[in-house]
Amino acid sequence: MKDKKFEIVPTQSNIEWVGRKVTGSHNGTVALKEGELILTEGKLAGGKLVVDTTSIKVLDITDLATNEQFAGHMASDDFFSSREYPEATLEILSVEGNRVEGHLTIKGIANRIGFDVSVSATDDLLIATAKLIVDRTKYEMKFRSGNFFKDLGDTLIYNDFELYVSVTAEVAKESASVLL
Repeated sequence: MKDKKFEIVPTQSNIEWVGRKVTGSHNGTVALKEGELILTEGKLAGGKLVVDTTSIKVLDITDLATNEQFAGHMASDDFFSSREYPEATLEILSVEGNRVEGHLTIKGIANRIGFDVSVSATDDLLIATAKLIVDRTKYEMKFRSGNFFKDLGDTLIYNDFELYVSVTAEVAKESASVLL
């Protein structure tokens, strides 16, 4: 069994998020800080991604003051607690076909998560895309959740948010030297 490690290229990778509420939705980005993906016999077998929670950006609010307030609220303890937990991680535990099972850790809280992934790889480049649906309440993000608060009306924020992950990774130097 031959393993090949690919290192994430953060500047060529991105994560888009979408959060929904009764009256609409918001969207933005958060940056991948670093990570690696492991292929075994050409198939995804493992890896870990590290996300920079301090990089959360809101794309759909154009008013600068409102945008800054919203992004600050997302970084607050109501949501990601970015000051205390500047990183979130996704560790791949197993892969069966295109189905990944992993541990997603946000605010120091790890929960199992499953999602489908699409991977294409050459000898020196790997591209992977996935959509994750995350229940924020499993990570102590209870703000305006109907599970914890009653009579929210049109201020209710849905518990699930979506992450659209696109990763570009290059073969790690130690993997490349083994191939020579």
